[in-house]
Amino acid sequence: MAERLLVMRHGEAGPGSPDAERELTPRGLQQVRRVAQWLSRRDDLAGLRLLASPYRRARQSAAVLGESLGVEVETLSIITPDDSPHAVADWLLELPQGRPLMLVSHMPLVGALAGVLVEGREDGGLGFPTAAVAELEADVWAAGCARLARFVTPGELG
Repeated sequence: MAERLLVMRHGEAGPGSPDAERELTPRGLQQVRRVAQWLSRRDDLAGLRLLASPYRRARQSAAVLGESLGVEVETLSIITPDDSPHAVADWLLELPQGRPLMLVSHMPLVGALAGVLVEGREDGGLGFPTAAVAELEADVWAAGCARLARFVTPGELG
C-alpha cells in the first residue's frame, strides 16, 4: 500500500525581521482555516502525524490544522526555507510506514521537496502559493519514486 505525504506551504505571512518570527496575516489565517476545513472532512487521514517548521508562520499554520484535525503538532528543525530537500527525503526514508504524514513548511523547500520526490530533481518542482497542499503517494520516499496525487490551493476549496 502506498504511503501518503501532504506537503503544505504556510499561509500568507506579513513582512518582518527576523524571518523566523514573521506571523500570519489575517488573510493567511483565513487560507489555513479553509485548508483545515477541507482536511477535517476527509476520512482517509486517520493517524495523521503533523510536523511544522520551527518558524512562527509555519507553527501558526500547523496549530490551526492540528486543532481542526485533533492532532498534536510536532516541530521538525530540518524543514525551514533553506534546508535541503534531499535531507528531508533521507529523513522520510527512516520513518516507519503505515501512517499519513503532513509537513507544514516554506518555499523554496516545499517546491524542491516535491520535485525531488516526484521527478528526482529539485529544480522545476511545484510552485506553491501560500497554504497550498501537495499530496504525494509512494511505496518508498526515494528521489523520483512518488506520484503527485493531488494539488490544491485555498482558492479552490471555497
